[in-house]
Amino acid sequence: MCPKALVCDGNTAVSRVAHYLSDAAILFPITPSTPAGENYDVMVGKGERNVFGQVPALHQLQSEAGVSGGLHGALLGGALATTFTSSQGLLLMIPNMYKIAGEMLPITLHNPTRAIGQQAQSIYCDYSDAMAVRSTGWCMMASNTVQEAQDLAAICHLSAIKGSLPFFHMYDGFRTSHSISKIDELPKEVMKDLLDVDAVKRFRERAMNPEHPVNFGVVAGTGTLFQSMEALNPYFERMPDLVQDYMDEFAKRTGRQYHLFDYVGHPEAESVVILMGSSASAAEEAIEYLSKKGEKVGVVKVHLFRPFSTKHLLAAIPKTCRKVAVLDRMKELGAKEPMYLDVVEAHADAGISRKIYGGVYGLGGKEFTPQHVAAVFNNLKKDKPLNHFSVGVEDDVTFRSLPLPEQIDAVPPSTKQCMFWGVGADGTVGANKDAIKIIGTNTPLHCQGAFAYDAKKSGGVTVSHLRFGKDPIKSEYYITAADYVACHASVYMEKFDMVSSLKENGIFMINSSWTSPEDFEKHCPPKVLRELAEKNAKLYSLDAVKIAKEVGLGPRTNQPLQAVFFVLSKVLPAEQAISLQKAAIKKTYSSKGMDIVEKNWAAVDRATKEFIEIKYDRKKWLGLKDKPVEVDMTKPKFVREWMEPVAALKGDSLKVSEQPIWSWPMGTTKYEKRGLAKNVPQWNAKKCVQCGACSFHCPHAVIRPYLATKDELKDAPASFETVKARGKKLKGLQYRIQISPEDCTGCGVCIKACPADALSFTPFDEVREVQKANYKFANALPIRRELVDKFSLKGQQFQEPLLEFSGACPGCAESPYATLLTRLFGDRAVIATASGCSVVWAGTAGFQAFTPSQDRGCGPAFGNSLFEDNAEFCYGLWAATDQRRKFLAETCYNILEHPAAGSLSSDVTTALKQWMENFMDYELSKVYGDVLRGLLHTGIESLTKNGELRALMHEILAQEDMLSKQSHWAVGGDGWAYDIGFGGLDHVIASGKNVNFLVFDNNQYANTGGQKSKATPLGAVAKFASTGTRQKSKDLGAIAMSYGHVYVAQIAMGADPAQTIKAFKEAESYDGPSVIIACCPCINWGIRKGMGESQIEQKYCVETGLWPLYRFDPRRVAEGKNPLMIDNAEVKRPLEEQLARENRYLQLKRNDPESYKALVEQLKSDIEFKIAKLHKLAE
Repeated sequence: MCPKALVCDGNTAVSRVAHYLSDAAILFPITPSTPAGENYDVMVGKGERNVFGQVPALHQLQSEAGVSGGLHGALLGGALATTFTSSQGLLLMIPNMYKIAGEMLPITLHNPTRAIGQQAQSIYCDYSDAMAVRSTGWCMMASNTVQEAQDLAAICHLSAIKGSLPFFHMYDGFRTSHSISKIDELPKEVMKDLLDVDAVKRFRERAMNPEHPVNFGVVAGTGTLFQSMEALNPYFERMPDLVQDYMDEFAKRTGRQYHLFDYVGHPEAESVVILMGSSASAAEEAIEYLSKKGEKVGVVKVHLFRPFSTKHLLAAIPKTCRKVAVLDRMKELGAKEPMYLDVVEAHADAGISRKIYGGVYGLGGKEFTPQHVAAVFNNLKKDKPLNHFSVGVEDDVTFRSLPLPEQIDAVPPSTKQCMFWGVGADGTVGANKDAIKIIGTNTPLHCQGAFAYDAKKSGGVTVSHLRFGKDPIKSEYYITAADYVACHASVYMEKFDMVSSLKENGIFMINSSWTSPEDFEKHCPPKVLRELAEKNAKLYSLDAVKIAKEVGLGPRTNQPLQAVFFVLSKVLPAEQAISLQKAAIKKTYSSKGMDIVEKNWAAVDRATKEFIEIKYDRKKWLGLKDKPVEVDMTKPKFVREWMEPVAALKGDSLKVSEQPIWSWPMGTTKYEKRGLAKNVPQWNAKKCVQCGACSFHCPHAVIRPYLATKDELKDAPASFETVKARGKKLKGLQYRIQISPEDCTGCGVCIKACPADALSFTPFDEVREVQKANYKFANALPIRRELVDKFSLKGQQFQEPLLEFSGACPGCAESPYATLLTRLFGDRAVIATASGCSVVWAGTAGFQAFTPSQDRGCGPAFGNSLFEDNAEFCYGLWAATDQRRKFLAETCYNILEHPAAGSLSSDVTTALKQWMENFMDYELSKVYGDVLRGLLHTGIESLTKNGELRALMHEILAQEDMLSKQSHWAVGGDGWAYDIGFGGLDHVIASGKNVNFLVFDNNQYANTGGQKSKATPLGAVAKFASTGTRQKSKDLGAIAMSYGHVYVAQIAMGADPAQTIKAFKEAESYDGPSVIIACCPCINWGIRKGMGESQIEQKYCVETGLWPLYRFDPRRVAEGKNPLMIDNAEVKRPLEEQLARENRYLQLKRNDPESYKALVEQLKSDIEFKIAKLHKLAE
């Protein structure tokens, strides 16, 4: 019987097996494991039954630490449980993992490997997380491909049950977890047939149950613990043979044979590489290439890493082998890497003499290709090979890196390779996933899809790598020689090197309005056109932006561009491909409404007719000369030498010595100039009322007001139009609204926020150069921040935003609140952020959006610890500052009380006294601190001759940066504040210390893709809640208010700017903990009109009663007033009007109208109850 083909990614393959072989999944979302849990949830929602005939359960807990406890309990309760996690999330589970192993509980934990955050966080693959659990007592299995991820996941579950030991199943994060391949489906019946039902029975019989009570979790003394650990030895010793037996039985039923250590290569190999994970496939491909050239080489692919079987390892290595290179995808600082040590120890135990060398590769997702494999074998050929080497980087510090040979093309010639350069959230990745599935399902071709992302939110760069071919695809690395390259954003032509990856005579397709060679010559660098001509590329263009706009799809250009790919690539007959694409569109978008489906269909039909070939003069383009490149030496060295190569996706070229350590420079996003917007706002000076709403709501601080005297405008560009500034305090000044065009994302938030219709869209290309010049001039004007009260909508606009041009999604609702924080308090703010959206859009390595003041030099200090501990992290920052400032105060006191203090001048004593009296005042501590600092810097020796006084004054100067009081803010989303970090937040606000919290309430886990959190409202569809959320959302504000001593505000800047500003002012001025909870509509809500309406959506939230506005100020109690002030808590608009704007509710309405109706009625009731409760408390 021919196996059924399945086209899926590694997470889907794994979760399918986990669903069939478990009773329940208990989980918490973390990238890159989250889609596995989401697929498990979908299968549960569909009612798919496991091998026991039951629909498994899915339970979401508040953190991975909670998950591990839940798993432990479920296992002791007799349920076969599973989970999916990664990286720091895995580390939170380690304490319970020891317990689970010690109690011999059968479970499989699936972990797409991901780097542990050290100097920087990374969502990409290495084995630093997996290797952290190797001493827990869990068996460890590694899968190398999507096919193996499915198959070995099953073998893990089956072996865990039969052998009564826990299994840790690892596969490469993003490389295997998110790559799509065509695999042979493993039928549920085969899994059921292989299951040891007697072992399941034995497991359930030893569960905790009052019918047959037993005790787990005892406390042992010195006399017995050692023996109890040794008693487990037989179970681990027999596990390797048990797993191999299962692999053999699996092969009989599927034809796919695995071994604990699989060898591929020459039967008499002299040099062998040992490694595991997806890189083993690249090694296998390299071995085939090198073998054809006569080299006797091979590779051992490790599957079972724990228990580590010396017997099976040595049996896999050819006896002719003289040299071995062991490659570890992790670095153990200050020690040798684990698998290297295991292999050395295995040979020593067996008395086998081979030269064994260790190397490190692929950290943080660094590419590993056949070229790198060849470098390793070249090293082994040397008389004295380098040991403890690295491959894939240029180490010019410790000189341990291997030189790379020329690029190896080991991909079979029959394989067609295609690359698609897209913009994050433009749909390119999704459309390519559909294309892979269409081709894989409807042709006999093998297929593969891998997807590369930069570290930004939507709006970042995505590169899809698609391969199709008659031969099996082993190339587990990105494409370097493409038959088809598509550029889905024309601005990329001047930013990225896309043509070098194109094969000779390949196809280059661009999404642009350019219709002639002259258009390309006008907009593209000569180097790019020359390279196209050198490759003899066939050049095509489609104005997908125009099509998408005219059919009503907004910025979504993915489907028309995908249609052109099907026509040009000829992987399938065009008519068949377009028909299948339309079917995929219906499947993907029907939950959003047939109108969306039909618009996409219309876009596809137009695209197939409107794309054009650009017939260029090849001889002319071959002769094009490069324009002189002028290096802007005004840019910081870091920007020129580090940031710009990374922005051009050439970070691999940076040497080890060029990498920052410890900290990163601030304010670098101003140099990025991404140029994402197709259209940018244009200011109509005659209509403008100078309210400041546009800059207040702008997610990226792109649009700003400027004030100038007429004298300062003498040298302004001719297009720099201004009007008379309004307001008595602005007399004699001119006013202008100016954008930074290349930093704008074109979201349109400012246009919709303008009450006077003074902003409208204009094409980016038409105004780019003019507005660049205008922005450069405007940004050099003096900052006039003192003229208008900053705690007003009009006044805040003149405060310098110290958060600018972030990597936030277009239309983001979080970043405007953070920008406001910096406008009001940025010169004294210490900001701690949870690991979520806010650290990604503000703190991507090298692209720091928080910036120092242009004229003052001070600005927000910004740091990130972990997702779960941001409150405690911020508390620690506050505690350090508090302690150091108290020391300063004591030092000042000691000077004034010193017997020789009378010899000091009155200027010095007055400055000391004034600073001490205003020690806790934000503004005055800076004023008097600057006076004191100035006196001490004139020369301490001139102020006193007393040695002890001089020493005390030097102590003040040593910590002079502590003279000004700092404002501490813990910032993050509801996933942190409501769930994983709630315990920390609760403890810090209970402490009464002066730590401020700004909570971005997205109603879900925004950063990991929209999973349910405790903030998700009743009835909303979210990931892990595919049938609608069935619980009420948590009321964080009510919990915080219950303490009585915490300042609390619930705000929505899109509904009430004045209340938002007032809340920030009150929170910071309160000498105690404060919690501001901000309404933040997210892209995952599915706002039907797009994220350009994120601020309007806030207004709907308030007017439907879903988001009441209030402030709770404990200081009012001393005045005899109720601390609770309700600013807006009444229903002014039917709830259904808001829900009809959001796909998260419409999806449930379409799929399950009865549940939708019942849940909406319950939600209305809950809203009424909450509002009534608030009014009662405010009486």
